[in-house]
Amino acid sequence: MNNIQTIPLSNLAYTLIPVALVLVILFKWKLQTTQAVIAISRMLLQLLVVGYFLNAIFASNSVQVTLLILTIMLVFASWIALGTVKQQRRLWLKNAIFSLIAASGFTLFVIVVGVLELNPWYQSRYIIPLGGMILANSMTSISLAAERFDSEYKNNASYIKSRNHAFNAAMIPTINTLLAVGLVSLPGMMTGQILSGVSPFIAARYQIMVMCMLFASSGIAAACFLSLIKPRLENLADKN
Repeated sequence: MNNIQTIPLSNLAYTLIPVALVLVILFKWKLQTTQAVIAISRMLLQLLVVGYFLNAIFASNSVQVTLLILTIMLVFASWIALGTVKQQRRLWLKNAIFSLIAASGFTLFVIVVGVLELNPWYQSRYIIPLGGMILANSMTSISLAAERFDSEYKNNASYIKSRNHAFNAAMIPTINTLLAVGLVSLPGMMTGQILSGVSPFIAARYQIMVMCMLFASSGIAAACFLSLIKPRLENLADKN
């Protein structure tokens, strides 16, 4: 297996050439050039800082540090997930947190113990990237479910009807990705492994693991969230 070559910063700068072209188009067309520049600048800074930060975490390989990082990621993911329903954010925040813990914790446990058989299980080099992928996908699932449920329920749909519409909406991105993978696109993890010299057959197995992981976590997270908010709705109905 060949290791992927390190990209010098001077070479990495060439990627800014097509980026600059898009910025010129935005400027010429009098669109949001400033916002795009800020976004690109933040991306560069954040990724470079995260690279050095993760390098230190991986070197320590501490279970306490790994769990702390996952906890911080989970709290932020829960808050961001409810950005589509800001009026309900504080009311539903605990439900989002519990849903992410259930979905991400269970799925990550199966992957770490059953699939990868990590020893020790808390190896940060695996846990943090995989946990981040699961949390991000579950976060999006809850976000879509919350937005659709809130919309349906406010239009006087029943809880069951609102829940079913919300769950379907939450699963659309993941299901579309499953349908397109291999035909329309090669996912990032598989592409990265192939570039690193890994056999496409091995890379495909890892990608299957990831796709099943994301499908399961998104479904469990949305289902848990939609189930947990039901008692709160019943309590509000009783008060009214």
